[in-house]
Amino acid sequence: MPTRFRQYWQQLQESLWFVPGLMVLASFGLAYGLVAFDTHTSWHGEKRFPLLFASGADGARGMLSAISGSMLTVAALAFSLTLSTISQVSSQYSPRVLRNFMRDRVNQVVMGYFVGVFAYCLIVLGTIRGTDEIKFVPSTAVLVGLLLALGGVAALIFFIHHIAESLQTGTIVQHIFHETNKAIDELFPDQFGEPIDDPEKAKAALAYADEEAGWRPVFAKKTGYLQQINTDGLLSWATRHHVVLRIEKEMGAFIGEGSLLFSVRSGMERPEPDEADWPNDLMDYVSIGRHRNVEQDVAFGIQQLVDITLKALSPGINDTTTAIMAVDYLGAVGERLARREFPARLRSDGKHLRVLVRSTDFDDYVRLAFDLPRINAKGNHAVFRRLLRALSLVASAACSDDRQPILRLQASLLMTYAGQTLATDYEKKEVWALYRKLMETWPG
Repeated sequence: MPTRFRQYWQQLQESLWFVPGLMVLASFGLAYGLVAFDTHTSWHGEKRFPLLFASGADGARGMLSAISGSMLTVAALAFSLTLSTISQVSSQYSPRVLRNFMRDRVNQVVMGYFVGVFAYCLIVLGTIRGTDEIKFVPSTAVLVGLLLALGGVAALIFFIHHIAESLQTGTIVQHIFHETNKAIDELFPDQFGEPIDDPEKAKAALAYADEEAGWRPVFAKKTGYLQQINTDGLLSWATRHHVVLRIEKEMGAFIGEGSLLFSVRSGMERPEPDEADWPNDLMDYVSIGRHRNVEQDVAFGIQQLVDITLKALSPGINDTTTAIMAVDYLGAVGERLARREFPARLRSDGKHLRVLVRSTDFDDYVRLAFDLPRINAKGNHAVFRRLLRALSLVASAACSDDRQPILRLQASLLMTYAGQTLATDYEKKEVWALYRKLMETWPG
């Protein structure tokens, strides 16, 4: 799917109107189909089952009017509950998690159901005729409206349960954790092209890439956050034009109109690249939006967990339990990252250098996850202890020894700050006892 269409599709998924709009259209089709069935069929349900089907035009009108009115009222209630939930989550946790509620499929489907039943009843209601000249009651369509109304009762109960469940801290942080893990597993740049394994070729390619001369700048045409990069498309583009492409911005970076986004130069195998409309071609492989998203931005998933931690530790909320839960999931995300091999800077098409990757390294992820929670845990020995356990979890999963120094540095900084901010000797002893215990089993 082209990057631009993928961005539009993502925006539709995050809207509160798209799924309800589709369900309203579906209700139009259902109403038309059932009315047409009642018009052309010789089966008369109201005669065979008079107690089950509506009796007469007036009874059908009254029932459909009652259903449509109640469905519209319940739809307004559902929208109000959703907006109230969004407001509460924004103030209690972080505005960054609002996107998760707006794209919640349950919320969209339930609201679409209520509005769809309302539209269905209006369509069927308009087809009922009770005059002496024309008498027509679409009995099957009326019966389906009654069944949809009964389904609305179940949908309302389920919706209230879902809203209450979605407001729980565990649900929110776990959803962020799963989204971040999905980004790590599916869209990690380790699958972007092939690394240059030959040391001599890699050295020559790096020297060629680091030359300052010969690069043609490609500037962004709009302002916003870098949301997605079609890495396979960029690799194919660079291979097709026999060029080397350097990505100048990291995923999630803020880009101003006219900012340097790519640099392009001829490949090592050709003196000059093919002619191409550089800006127009390359802009088709990236999407720039109003906000960050986690689909290709692991750092944004970590940032959301950090925001929840900081909000919980703020003096106005002072919720240590929520902070501890968010720190636990930060440790789990760090563990997943520690197990991954990060990509080489140089990527090839199998023969020649094609793309220079610019991505966040493991040290940056660790600093993002633990620096601010440590600073904001001032004087809270429970959070200090949880941060130590999270660091130990990440260290135990590290796939190489070169990742241990940054984790040991974080543990050392944490202990220094704990010694400076903890109020009592008891709290200091508790934290130091855990630190010494973890250091005995710390890898490396």
